[in-house]
This record gives sequence, structure tokens and C-alpha cells, in this order.
Amino acid sequence: MVDIATKPTQDVTAEVTAWLEENWDPDLTVGDWWERLGSSGWAAPTWPLDWYGRGLSREEGVRVQKAIVSFGALGAPGGLGLLLAGPTIVTHGTDEQKARYLRDIVTGQKAWCQLFSEPSAGSDLAGLQARAVRDGDEWIVNGQKVWTSGGQIADLGMLLARSDADVPKHQGISYYALEMHQAAVEVRPLREMTGRALFNEVFLTDARVPDDALIGGLNNGWAVANTTLAFERAGLGAGGGSESASLATPGTVAGDLVRRAGDFVSGRAKRASGGNGGTGLVAGAEHLFTELAKGNGLIANATVRQDLMRLHSYNEIGRYTMLRQKALKQAGVEFPGVGNIAKLSMSRILRLSRDLGLRILGPLGTLHAYTSEERTKLDAATGNPLTAIVTEMALFSPAPSIYGGTDEVQKNILGERVLGLPKEPSNDRTVPFRELPKNG
Repeated sequence: MVDIATKPTQDVTAEVTAWLEENWDPDLTVGDWWERLGSSGWAAPTWPLDWYGRGLSREEGVRVQKAIVSFGALGAPGGLGLLLAGPTIVTHGTDEQKARYLRDIVTGQKAWCQLFSEPSAGSDLAGLQARAVRDGDEWIVNGQKVWTSGGQIADLGMLLARSDADVPKHQGISYYALEMHQAAVEVRPLREMTGRALFNEVFLTDARVPDDALIGGLNNGWAVANTTLAFERAGLGAGGGSESASLATPGTVAGDLVRRAGDFVSGRAKRASGGNGGTGLVAGAEHLFTELAKGNGLIANATVRQDLMRLHSYNEIGRYTMLRQKALKQAGVEFPGVGNIAKLSMSRILRLSRDLGLRILGPLGTLHAYTSEERTKLDAATGNPLTAIVTEMALFSPAPSIYGGTDEVQKNILGERVLGLPKEPSNDRTVPFRELPKNG
């Protein structure tokens, strides 16, 4: 529990800054600093007061993140624990599960991964075939997962598995917190065209999960998974503020918990302008591209200026969409499909960033460094250390239109659930999963 008596005032930026002035110490270890930040409620300010949060709105939470970055302190633990697992457990977990998992998330002690997609169950996630069979007070799980971000450094996994094949496919899925550090879990990296291996495939062979790690109730996994996906789409979407995530990696595997916290805050401005090839690039892409265009004279090109303005407009639309959602929520009105809209917006922003960045680079856009050694050589050969940032962003750009549900899935959801358009004919909600045809 958090020792917070009252909800913060409206001026959250001033409040968190005052707290940082008293508490930030760059000589603390990452683990000690995250313990201090997490127990104060500032690591997850949108969570409830009783569970390591401060009960703030999403927009206020983004302001807190940015205030921590601006102050020069190490931000809250990044990764899928704080983004997905924690909010899902806050929503669906029992008090015992909240007590067991949430503190380790806000203090960065445990890292999480997402064990949802399978080779034959990506866009059709409810078609998953990983099987969970009860064995006394445990469940035995067999199956294969793929596109598992951070699986190689995760302590726990958000696992979807089929617990009943004799009911329609959406009704027979359960959601578990899986201990990753067991011999029955094998993680294999998948190298991307960027040269990195952020994703993995995971093989489960008689993996065991205690029954009390079942989140949200037996066979209720589809509802719980949709909560996770809603947080994912909102967090990855335009206006989500994800650029404020910490540079240090949570969990017992990465080894950052024992390192000096201050060592992770130098160069934060460089990251904000596009250091990691992911969605954190977006906030700084406008400035990055503008400076590049000024440097090579393309800023005088009317179509380049037009696309720079288009990129700025897309980002502003994303930001205003989040502000609109906040205003509607405060008025007690829902904003249907806002997470899906935000994720589609992010895909569009990254496609424009890809095309515009490569256009500004010109022939240099055909070059890319896949290792740190190659990066040094590329920087020396081109005399432009920003080249590799732009090419990595371009190579990474297809990913956001796929992970977290493809753009096509987002459009189907908006069409069917928001606009009320008819669904495609299907009997998969009435026929037992065992009787449905399976992909070869």
C-alpha cells in the first residue's frame, strides 16, 4: 500500500517536481531509486491510491512522466509490466494478486512479457491453441507463442491459453501470470530487418502455473485480454506519451537494478530525438527531420516543408484526441474506439516519418548499420550520425501497424463495435473450438 492520504492537487507538475527535489539522488542504484519512486505513487500515477498510484487521469499521468524527464531524474520502470500487466491486474486481479504482483512492477523488480500471439493465431487471436490442463492446484501448459517482445529478459509472462476446447473459442480461454524462469519455457530470439532482436518465439513444454495465478477467473481470459489490448493500443497510439519511458530495464535478468541510477539519465535528450527506432522516436522526429533538411538544403523544397507540417499536424491531432478523451471522461461520457484510433494514427505517423526521413536523407538512406561497430563506421563515412537513426526508424516502421492488432483489425473493431456495421458471417461464437477447422 502507498502512504498517500490525499489525491494530488491539479498542479501535478509542480507537485512531482517538489517531490523530486527532495528525493532524487543519482547515486542510488536503479533498484533503490525505483523503490522510492514506486512506493511514492509517482511511478504509476494513474493507478488507484490504494495500489501504488495517485488516481490521476491519463493526461495528468503523461505530465508526470514528462516532468520527471525534464527534471533529469530516472523515469519509472519501462516495459510491459507498467504498460500492460499492472493495469490489467488492477482491473481484473484479486486483492491477493494485486498485493503479489503490483509492487514488483512499480519498483521494477520484475519484468513482464506478453504471451498472446501464436504462429496460427495472430489477427485471429481467439484461435490460439496453447493448451492449459488442470493438475491439482496447478495448470500444465503446452504450446508455442511468437512475437514476444522482451521475452528474453522477462521474469513473468501474461499468458493466454485454452482451458476448455468444448465451448466456442472466445469462451474457453484463460489468462495466467506465468513464471518464465523454469526449464519448461524456452525463449528463442527473432532477428528483425533493423538488425535487432526485440521479439522472440517462446516454446512451452509442460510449463506449470499455479491456480492462484489465474487472472480474472476461469475461461474469462478473452475479456481480460481485451483489457490488456486496450491498454496496449492506448499506450502505443499517437498522443500516448510513451517517449517518457525509462532507459533502464526492469527485472532480474537485464542487470540494471544494481547499476547507478544517474548513469541512465545522461543523453536523455538524444533519446527523445530518436535514439531507439521505436515509437519513442515520434515526438522528436519533427525536429530531427527539420534539422536534417536545413543541413542539406531541402528545407527550401516546398513539398518537404509540406510533409513536415503534415507530420506536425498528425502529432497534434493525436495529442488533441487524448485531451478530448480526458474532457469527455471528466464529463462522464465514453469516447468509443479511442485506443483503436490512436493506434491507427501512430501507424500513419510512422509511415510518413519513414517516407519523409528517407527522402531527406537521399542516397544515404540506402545505408544502414546493423551493429555498433558498423554504426561507428557509418557515422565516420557519412559524417552524419543521424543517418542510422533515420534508417532504423524506416526499417522499424511496419511493426506498429502489425503488433497490438493489425491496422485491419483496428478498422474492423471500429466498423463493427463503434459504427455498428454488420460483422462478417461466422459460426465461431456458437461452435465448440474443438470442432472448428484449424489452420494447416
